[in-house]
Amino acid sequence: MSVNWGVVATVKAAPQEVMAFAAHHLGLGARRVWLHFDDPDDPAAGVLEGCDGVRVVRCDARYWKRLCGARPERHQERQTRNATRVFRRAPVDWLAHFDVDEFLVAQIDIAKALRDVPEGQDVLRVEPFEALHQEGLGDDIFTARLFRGALRGAANAENLRLLYGPAGEMLRDGMMSHSVGKAFFRCAAAPMVIHLHAARRNGERVEGGRFCAGLELLHFHAEQPERWLGRLDFRLERGAYSFLPVLQAHLAGLEAEGRRAFYHMVQVARPELVEGLARLGRLKEARLDLRAKVASRGWPMEDAPV
Repeated sequence: MSVNWGVVATVKAAPQEVMAFAAHHLGLGARRVWLHFDDPDDPAAGVLEGCDGVRVVRCDARYWKRLCGARPERHQERQTRNATRVFRRAPVDWLAHFDVDEFLVAQIDIAKALRDVPEGQDVLRVEPFEALHQEGLGDDIFTARLFRGALRGAANAENLRLLYGPAGEMLRDGMMSHSVGKAFFRCAAAPMVIHLHAARRNGERVEGGRFCAGLELLHFHAEQPERWLGRLDFRLERGAYSFLPVLQAHLAGLEAEGRRAFYHMVQVARPELVEGLARLGRLKEARLDLRAKVASRGWPMEDAPV
């Protein structure tokens, strides 16, 4: 029995980044990539409209009125609404809900892995690996090649201290962003609400078990220091760090120099950090060649400014 899958995302990013996201996942075998543009006038939407395998959705006032009455204020709620809408009508067997800076990589056949999910299990979880900043790499849209995995549980408290100093106590499992990963959702299952990291049915979380061996999600959450600094206040107020009160309070209280020092300690691929992660089996190396993937589809990169 053949199994197909797709990816849904709500995006607000440079055209070349959105193109890289779509090209990468189509190249892995996705039947379709649904891109919901949070800004309906986003120039990236015009670049991607009509591209094979891509479905562009402009989230304007008319779209939101038809979907739920009015545009939700929180971006997390908008993501949930968009993903759930596609899930309920998508012509695929499984739907993955990712962000535009997240890239699935596979050492196994994705379709076979989905086909082998037992009946009654409607979620397949994918473990995240977070990009580290490396100096001197050539530009590849999303460029990092070294990624760290989570260090979970009390047994890793000393490892976190050794790797990150005092900052280790502020990080959730040694990650700046999420450590719970993302997931595929079975479209033929009983109705679910598709959230950022999981799904709910009748208000109850739908369990997905352990991460699927052989699938990982590379997350370019903070690979470039200037971009991280530029987005930091939003993330502290309404984004990922608003759910981490200790980290939120610490970063909010730092001046620019302190924030840069924190970034260097936590995000830069220092030799001692790389060696420590490798020793613990929590370092992954990958090269995505994103520009080549976009070029192979003949998409108009000249119309995709940074």
